[in-house]
Amino acid sequence: MIRFATVSALALLTLAACERRDDPVSEPPSAAVNPPAEVAPPQNDALVDASSLTSNGLGPARIGMTRAELVRVWGEDSQPNAVGGPDPATCDEFHPTGAPTDVRVMIQNGVLSRITLARGATIKTDRGFGVGDSGMAIKQAYGGAVFAQPHKYQSAPAEDLFVWSRGGSTAYVTDPAARGLRYEVGGDGKVIMVHAGDPSIQLVEGCS
Repeated sequence: MIRFATVSALALLTLAACERRDDPVSEPPSAAVNPPAEVAPPQNDALVDASSLTSNGLGPARIGMTRAELVRVWGEDSQPNAVGGPDPATCDEFHPTGAPTDVRVMIQNGVLSRITLARGATIKTDRGFGVGDSGMAIKQAYGGAVFAQPHKYQSAPAEDLFVWSRGGSTAYVTDPAARGLRYEVGGDGKVIMVHAGDPSIQLVEGCS
């Protein structure tokens, strides 16, 4: 009787040990196996294409930044001894040393208000247009968003094509928060200059 009880007890212990070995130990999932998906940072037009001119600026030069901020990213006037406007403290136009070729800036009351692609510029806008492109092609691309005005000094097909991204109007725009592009088209129907920025893009003689 004692021998049978001892054998039974040993059998029970062996069975319990087998059950413990067969029961897997649960472990917390490793973060390294399935890492969380990364969220892409928000983009703005400067990050999307820093080489394209938009109504908000070109690369690091942003409409509304101070002159000091502009100088930090593009440098000082490349021709500091050149004769400026009648009141450069109020309004001044120049080519910064670090800006692309034939790109000029306008500073009004210490703030960057306009960026201009002059006759030799190779920079394009975010819609792919620049100096030398057809005014008709611009009208077709923008459709009803473009507003045409007669050129002040040249006869048709010369004209000014305005495309406002914010705060625009068919009348003269005065809202300082407005942003837009002006394609200046010459007598041959080709773009001779492009202006981007606030209402100062409407100025036809430098700062006036």
